[in-house]
Amino acid sequence: MDGGILERDLELDRLARAVRDAATGAGSVVLVLGEAGIGKSSLVRAVPGILPRGARFLVGQCDDLATGRPLGPLRDLVGSVGGELARALRDASDRHRVHEALRAELAAAPHPVVLVVEDVHWADEASLDALRYLVRRVEKLPAVLVLTYRDDQLGRGHPLRQLLGLVSGAARVHRLPLAPLSPDAVRVLSAAADLDPAQVYTVTSGNPFFVAEVIAAGDTGDVPPTVVDAVLARLRGLTDPTRDALEQLAVVPSAVERPLVDTLLAHDDDALAAAEQAGLLVVTADRVAFRHEIIRRAVADSLPTARRIALDRAVLAALAATPDADPSRIVHHAAAAGDAEAVVRFGPGAARDATRAGAHREAAAHLRLVLRHRHRFRAAERAHLLERFAVESYTIGDSEAAVSAQRDAVALRREEGDLRALGADLRWLSRIHWWAGDAAAAEAAAREALTVLEEAGDERLLALALSNTAQLRMLADEYAQAVDYGERAMALARAVDDKPILTHALNNVGSARWRSGDPSGQRQLEESLRVALSAGETDHACRAYANIVWFLLDDLRLADADRFLTPAIDLADRAEHLGFLTYFEVERALHRFAVGDWAAAERFALLGTDVFPPARCPALTVLARIRIRRGTPGGDDLLDQAWRIAVGTRELQRTAPVAAARAEAAWLRGDPAGVVAAVEPVRAHARTLPAPPHLPELGYWLTKAGRTVAPSGSRHPYALQAAGQWDKAARLWQEAGCPYEHAAALAESPDPADKLSALTALDSLGALPLARRVRAELRALGVRHVPRGPHAATRRNPAGLTARQLQVVRFLAEGLTNQEIADRLVVSVRTVDNHVRAVLEKLDAPTRRRAAARARELGLLDGDRT
Repeated sequence: MDGGILERDLELDRLARAVRDAATGAGSVVLVLGEAGIGKSSLVRAVPGILPRGARFLVGQCDDLATGRPLGPLRDLVGSVGGELARALRDASDRHRVHEALRAELAAAPHPVVLVVEDVHWADEASLDALRYLVRRVEKLPAVLVLTYRDDQLGRGHPLRQLLGLVSGAARVHRLPLAPLSPDAVRVLSAAADLDPAQVYTVTSGNPFFVAEVIAAGDTGDVPPTVVDAVLARLRGLTDPTRDALEQLAVVPSAVERPLVDTLLAHDDDALAAAEQAGLLVVTADRVAFRHEIIRRAVADSLPTARRIALDRAVLAALAATPDADPSRIVHHAAAAGDAEAVVRFGPGAARDATRAGAHREAAAHLRLVLRHRHRFRAAERAHLLERFAVESYTIGDSEAAVSAQRDAVALRREEGDLRALGADLRWLSRIHWWAGDAAAAEAAAREALTVLEEAGDERLLALALSNTAQLRMLADEYAQAVDYGERAMALARAVDDKPILTHALNNVGSARWRSGDPSGQRQLEESLRVALSAGETDHACRAYANIVWFLLDDLRLADADRFLTPAIDLADRAEHLGFLTYFEVERALHRFAVGDWAAAERFALLGTDVFPPARCPALTVLARIRIRRGTPGGDDLLDQAWRIAVGTRELQRTAPVAAARAEAAWLRGDPAGVVAAVEPVRAHARTLPAPPHLPELGYWLTKAGRTVAPSGSRHPYALQAAGQWDKAARLWQEAGCPYEHAAALAESPDPADKLSALTALDSLGALPLARRVRAELRALGVRHVPRGPHAATRRNPAGLTARQLQVVRFLAEGLTNQEIADRLVVSVRTVDNHVRAVLEKLDAPTRRRAAARARELGLLDGDRT
């Protein structure tokens, strides 16, 4: 019995509409989300019934493997797709080839094409890469990309969150959060089983899978409200061989191919048939799968530990004896069975396969398992495995694991006495420490790397260590030393004809000169970019782009920054360089914040809140400043997080923006002492540097707190405002394209007409705190008719919710179901369904809980404010 398709007409209608649009070339992404058992798979199974004649339907499944199967859901498509994609997936070492073949497959006739990837909360990194690639292109394809996932399993650092953030910015997105069945639907289903529908609803809370299992068991009295017990009730009537077969298959977290089934079950077709007839398995000619993943997990979770280990050992033996078996599956069962020998034998190869496929998260997981048995490897092998694990951990943003592994590798290299290997590892340890936000440790490792490599006699590695030191000196604003180290690195790089090191050193020298006010710095940094692009060095090109954009933003050359951002994002996108792609999204957030597009700035900044510290710090700062300027809560907490990161980096480019944001927050709440406390320590550091970009703003905030700041001679608009030249500053802010700063400068005019112009701009931005101050100043000047500004409901409602939607979001915050909300509002459940979907769309929230949290962040749940 499958009750999951009841009450899904609206979802199927939206899917059908998306498919019709795709037939005209307007592709889209459809998110199907909800808790386990809510009917996501049932909805997917109903999709073929709504497709037009000739449409293609492709389905891939992500598996709950301890170490994921690289490109697993896409490899499921082999046999249903063209030869080029099938060949690319079988090899999988060339990510670009896989992505291009996937795009071509979706563009090929016949179309439209519906590609479903189920359970993406379990997706491996290579699959997530491919999905990111598709999300950015699907709007121009005759295709619908359907992603199903459990929204109740996405923790703060879950890998799927970045993909969902990317989806939120796609041109066409349909969110289909699935609600539980209503009591009426449960009543219909229960009638056939002669069960009390109210009791069934109480036991299941309307979860379609639970409903189906309780009804199949035929009794609500003995079945507790857990799916495990409901499934076990189904098993009680089966024979021992059938239960044995189900238990054996349950330890395999995926559909099981027929040859493996035959090996594990010794061709016991009777047991398979009995399980199929009981509605527990789906059997086809080439594979066997549980009808629902929850059934498999319920059976597996019910097994005694000793029994489960024995079953995993049986799968391990069968896979190890199979030519070309997927090593990631072997490692999964080896780990589950406690077979250290198999983990050590197959783990390194599984990690290599995952790395080649771009599944760095899975590669790190394999290596983590292997390194639990590191004592089985010789010192040199152990060091190599640790180095690989450090690289993979760095790549996926696990800075703590990367630092720990690289430190262990360095310790082993010391014991070996190999100076070249030790120096190389120390240089890499320095980079990882910086990425983790620990400037002191990065500098210590860099100094030792130089000492070791100067003795080792390897000019290439020495050049890289010199360039690394130049980078750290540049980031610490020690520009003369950065140029000195960088030029030594450039000379060695040219001597050994190493383009990657040359572009790295050019970047550092150009950045140091640009920062210090030398106009040749920009030319040198752009030369670094050209060398990197011509040499095909994506990583170095991305770093050059990142620095160019950052410096242009600091210089208020926003149009130029945007001009570089576009190709930078395209390069990182094509190369699937996720670290720099996220960094560019944060830079785009900085750009959109500056031009007053705060909604976009917030969306892009959110992509950087769970990543490496150098990107997380500015992302948190942007989010905090938006809240401060809107007058919504949470800004101070975000700044506290950003400040902790900034202090660890010791970099003015991190500390100064946080200090300025803290000063602005203090000034807006009327706390001049707070302004001074936020600014003075950082400004003291900035004044020791040549031409620091943040000094004018820090000085400006001190003048707002009543302090006198000596003229600096700078023509930055903040310096002009600090000198009382608000009119010249306003003109420069307007020319730069910064509407909030332009309005703030106008507001400093003694002329009420200027203040009224500023007020209009501030109201349009939703900048309530500063607008409130300007209104007070206008009244103090005797202006009789001060505009009241946006309606109070609008001020309380920056998300643009209707009055009814505001009611609904408050009920969501109380944890009410759609039925309970309908009862409160005296409307139909279907009407509430529509309101809830609209609320999720406007709040850009994937779940009801997230919508409630987002509403709190925006102050929508607060009392009336004036």
